Amino acid sequence: MDDTLAGWLQVIALVMALALSYRPLGDYTARVLTTGRHWKAERLVYRAGGVHCDADQSWPVYLRSVLAFSAVSVLFLYAFLRLQNHLLLSLGMKPVAADLSFNTAASFVTNTDWQAYSGESTMGHLVQMAGLAVQNFTSAAIGIAVVAALIRGFTRKKTDRVGNFWVDLTRIVLRLLLPLACVFAIVLVAAGVIQNFHGAHGITTIAGGHQSLTGGPVASQESIKLLGTNGGGFYNANSAHPFESPSALTNLIGIYLMLVISFSLPRTFGAMVGDHRQGYAILTVMAVIWAAAVAVVTANELHSVSSTAGHAAGGMMEGKETRFGIWASALFAVSTTLTSCGAVNSAHDSYTPGGGGLTIFDMMLGEIAPGGTGSGLYGILILAVVAVFVAGLMVGRTPEYLGKKLRGREMKFASLYILTTPVLVLVGAGLAMALPGERAAMLNTGAHGFSEVLYAFTSAANNNGSAFAGLSADTVWYNTALGVVMLFGRFLPMVFVLALAGSLAGQQPVPVTAGTLPTHRPQFVGLLTGVVLIVVGLTYFPALALGPMAEGLR
Repeated sequence: MDDTLAGWLQVIALVMALALSYRPLGDYTARVLTTGRHWKAERLVYRAGGVHCDADQSWPVYLRSVLAFSAVSVLFLYAFLRLQNHLLLSLGMKPVAADLSFNTAASFVTNTDWQAYSGESTMGHLVQMAGLAVQNFTSAAIGIAVVAALIRGFTRKKTDRVGNFWVDLTRIVLRLLLPLACVFAIVLVAAGVIQNFHGAHGITTIAGGHQSLTGGPVASQESIKLLGTNGGGFYNANSAHPFESPSALTNLIGIYLMLVISFSLPRTFGAMVGDHRQGYAILTVMAVIWAAAVAVVTANELHSVSSTAGHAAGGMMEGKETRFGIWASALFAVSTTLTSCGAVNSAHDSYTPGGGGLTIFDMMLGEIAPGGTGSGLYGILILAVVAVFVAGLMVGRTPEYLGKKLRGREMKFASLYILTTPVLVLVGAGLAMALPGERAAMLNTGAHGFSEVLYAFTSAANNNGSAFAGLSADTVWYNTALGVVMLFGRFLPMVFVLALAGSLAGQQPVPVTAGTLPTHRPQFVGLLTGVVLIVVGLTYFPALALGPMAEGLR
């Protein structure tokens, strides 16, 4: 089959699968977050944890619950990694170094899954299953729980309550993530992904060489790593490894899993606020940005003008997975960087300046198209608040969004949210470039070397986890600095989101009038898209000019 035809067919199949999932999965998630009925298994969890399941929390209590649970998770996973040589199924692996353990614990608890190690030669099976995979569930659930609290801020009135974190967390894991992960783990096993407890096996290759292959419970971890937009691979090669993704079919399933929950959450939003048109408006912005990014990256990799050899060969195959080709590699690259997944099936470091630069820009937008599980939706809702405020300034009236006034207090929280990530990215990258020892970790010099560092801090601050791979990041400084950036990049924005939720919930809704901005029409979709590109994107323009843009112009 012609590569172009195959590429178009897989894009069409993906879009159709996502479209068919949008309504049932979005409505189901809304029911999970709004029902007053508790399952027996959930009541057992609440009783064990001393949780009053019918009592809602104010936003400061909700926030403290998020932070407390995450802090305990970091400490637990850190201890797990340091003591893995004493655990079952350790496969003889040594304890993970202290700085790498901190980096990995921070990474998986924050839904980043940045990996400065080779999984098959560093982690035993129990650590992969009971340590890393468990955090894949809970970190994804926290993102959905926080956006649920924000949506309640829009729907509730004259109250300081935004929900119960422990109830949200338990329901999301047991009713949404666990069933979906189990179903798709079976699908992946049927499609050829391995699932066993084998250790390293020595084999003799066709050429007569010797190689060691490690098995493991891969399919069960692969399904939740993608569904929860986590991204950490069982193997160093991640989704390019044939044990994780043995065929073009599993590659396409993986892209679908990365996108399906985040693309369905606008439907959940519309259902919870009682107006599905609002969900469709948000979905349209997400879809437009995603489609544009896919088109630009694919075009750059197919028709590079910066590489005469690549152009003559009909595309840039360097760093691509030869089983999947350019179309599937570009589609995966865009989907993983526009979500907070970070799984990779090709080397972004080898992309053209235009293609690689856009993967960085995708993350810089805040990963809101469709973004991480939960984090993508609350990110774009914050930008929707800013868009409504901008429109209010233009007509000279107090802006309103979903019946709630956007006053100075609300806009301060939104502004702090937007400023947090750029500060972390630019300060972190600046420090790395100012320190000679850390500059030496770059594989390349010049603009591309700077892009490697910029990518690393952009990925960490936005909780993505993918890398330009040319950076030798397994050093004490990088492990510590990136770990700190991951923690601040995850939890500082959550502080402002929950504070905004509490501020909105305390208001009395205002009636819709002739002067109220309709936030479900194409005009608002265009305004919100412009705010995303201008307010967020241009923040990073100087850094991009020094990296991928300078490389492309050269």
